[in-house]
Amino acid sequence: MIKIGIIIGSTRPGRKAEEVARWVHGIASKRNDAEFELVDIEAFNLPVFDEPLPPAMGNYKHEHTNAWAAEIERFDGYVFVTPEYNHSTSGALKNAIDYLYREWNDKAAGFVSYGSAGGTRAVEHLRQIAGELKMADVQAQVSLSLFHDFENFSVLKPDPKQEASVNNMLGQVITWSQALKSLRQ
Repeated sequence: MIKIGIIIGSTRPGRKAEEVARWVHGIASKRNDAEFELVDIEAFNLPVFDEPLPPAMGNYKHEHTNAWAAEIERFDGYVFVTPEYNHSTSGALKNAIDYLYREWNDKAAGFVSYGSAGGTRAVEHLRQIAGELKMADVQAQVSLSLFHDFENFSVLKPDPKQEASVNNMLGQVITWSQALKSLRQ
């Protein structure tokens, strides 16, 4: 069975990422074509990148890096839940991604973003990062507007059409995760 990690991409106090990720997970759990698991970068307490060697070498020295690598390695694909901060993704998510290399390779990536412009600029940056890490980013994405999908800019109340968007994106992530599996074996 394909395993997809839904990555909570913010550590900021008052973050919306966890609520959004749990909503995505709730939709995903109704499916029977893959297993889905939440992955909270906050739980790994990753400092600003502190490994002495580049991640592409795969020679991690710190326990926090080894724990993060073991967690990410388990999955066949990912859904990154990202806020848009200053026209990009969160620094915490970028840092967490930058810790690893091989663990991301030949896996699929989908995106759920939120912000005043739906988080689309954050996803634009994440797509470039995914390409460099040999991840196949899928075409479908979910963009949640703070104006239309949140009540008072704080409580998640997504438009009902967003569930179809989530399922479309998940379907693409699962298909690509299956297709890329032979490259990882």
